[in-house]
Amino acid sequence: MKTEMFSSFKVVHGVAVRSALSIAVSIAVATSFAAAPAEALAKTATHTKTAKKDAAEKPARVAKTTLKAPKPAKAAKVAAADDDEDAPRASRKRRASYRMEPHARRASVHAVAFQPRATSVGQAFGLHETPDSLALRSSVAYVVDQNTSETLFDKNSRAVVPIASITKLMTAMVVLDSHMPLTDEISVTDEDRDYEKFTGSRLAVGSVLNREDMLHIALMASENRAAAALSRYFPGGRPAFIAAMNAKAKSLGMVDTHFENSTGLTSQNVSSARDLVKMVNAAYQYPLIRKFSTDRSYDVFTGKRNLAYNSTNALIRNASWDIGLQKTGFINEAGECLVMQATVNGRPVVIVLLDSYGKYSRFADAGRLRSFLDTLGEPHIMSADMGSGGNP
Repeated sequence: MKTEMFSSFKVVHGVAVRSALSIAVSIAVATSFAAAPAEALAKTATHTKTAKKDAAEKPARVAKTTLKAPKPAKAAKVAAADDDEDAPRASRKRRASYRMEPHARRASVHAVAFQPRATSVGQAFGLHETPDSLALRSSVAYVVDQNTSETLFDKNSRAVVPIASITKLMTAMVVLDSHMPLTDEISVTDEDRDYEKFTGSRLAVGSVLNREDMLHIALMASENRAAAALSRYFPGGRPAFIAAMNAKAKSLGMVDTHFENSTGLTSQNVSSARDLVKMVNAAYQYPLIRKFSTDRSYDVFTGKRNLAYNSTNALIRNASWDIGLQKTGFINEAGECLVMQATVNGRPVVIVLLDSYGKYSRFADAGRLRSFLDTLGEPHIMSADMGSGGNP
């Protein structure tokens, strides 16, 4: 009888011990797995609380975390200096950054400006990898003696790339060739808005200027709506104007050139540096283009308010430069562009810089080229264009 009772007691005791050990192990495992997520999700929580409280309360706290939707970005005020330079600013992408507010115990979404520079056509085709003796940041550079057409510097001069607002030199020539009165008033309408890149403009819809003022700010300040309005007031309308631009290019022997609009806010307006030398030389024959493109500033009255415009070319304000004609341009696909007629060391030259990387790099490249020309003894070609075989 005692033996049976002892055996039963021993069995019950063993079961109790195993149960106790099992419960203890379960609690320890549950505690470790419950505490780990809580610590990972809320590192700032105090460690004095029990594992059970961490597991119960901290996940609940994280579950209450809310995200504030970013407020709609206010419409950017466009300075309208070089409206093609406003193109990337108006179309900037935004990214959201998350910040935990320690007291409010919730995360907020804050919109911050962020725009990685889009790849240009020149970059996509490896033109920036072409070495040159001056370490230029422009993937295309071409310098020609204006009197003799002798090539003085050549880097990818045959490459056909987008030219952005360099386009407006052709726009100006077509306007002046039409012999329409420069005193005629032109109104800006919704048709003159940029519906491709959605850039802004200081020239509001409803503004009224005469043809001369429109031409002036289109050349000097690269005002896109002015260039668009000029093409719309052409006999036959905008399609006839674009046809006239391409016909003019063909008559000048610009075999690598094509235009789709009068502003340059499209990657389909393309040319080569060799063709652009021909266009600059042709535009240089128009006194108004020389004057308007090299003005430092100009004020216009739109019928509603006065607008003060400034040149998009920083070199115009540099007294050490003798510039007879110039035009800047920028869209993402074209990079920073600049064409000029200038006199360097007593020699009139045409300078073409396309697809430069960096807002001021085209002007710095122009300075490097001028220094090179200043120290140039006997004229000779510095070429990075393996396909160049002579003068244009």
